[in-house]
Amino acid sequence: MTDVLSGSQKWVRGIIPDAVNRPRDDFYPTPPSATEALLAVEDFSGLVWEPACGDGAITRVLQARGLEVVSSDLIDRGFGQVGVDFLLDYRTRADCIVTNPPFKLAEPFIRHALGRVPGKVAMFLRLAFLEGIARRRLFQGTPIARVWVFSSRVALARNGEAMANGGMIAFAWFVWDPAHAGPPVLGWLP
Repeated sequence: MTDVLSGSQKWVRGIIPDAVNRPRDDFYPTPPSATEALLAVEDFSGLVWEPACGDGAITRVLQARGLEVVSSDLIDRGFGQVGVDFLLDYRTRADCIVTNPPFKLAEPFIRHALGRVPGKVAMFLRLAFLEGIARRRLFQGTPIARVWVFSSRVALARNGEAMANGGMIAFAWFVWDPAHAGPPVLGWLP
């Protein structure tokens, strides 16, 4: 059988995860620079909860900025309180949430987070999360305050291992803020 994919198609298939090559449990640690970019435009106060802490990538940046953080995850990756299913947790108390949820659970994470804390909720998601009829209903029912789009592609580390070819997917920080009034604000990060 002849290989009919062009060089660019092979390159794209090699760096865009598919259902077969996706990491177990959607583990893509957030680069420290992505969290630093969020903290350059958003302030968080009180206790911050990172409920999908993975290896602690987001938590370490938040703590380095002097924030008090509680970290948990369902999966043991050597950091935080393990065995905590965020979607079933009603005991943990915090003022804000900052996380990079598993993509396939992003909407349930958002809905649960908004009911769990009185302050801001910031989620690191694909920019394409804005698309779709179901998402439109989500955003109408839970108005978003700000979307901070990365002007450069963020290269995520699949299972903690950096990808040689860099990022191909556009990401943004989605921020829900109970103090916000009016339509969502769109801004750009480096």
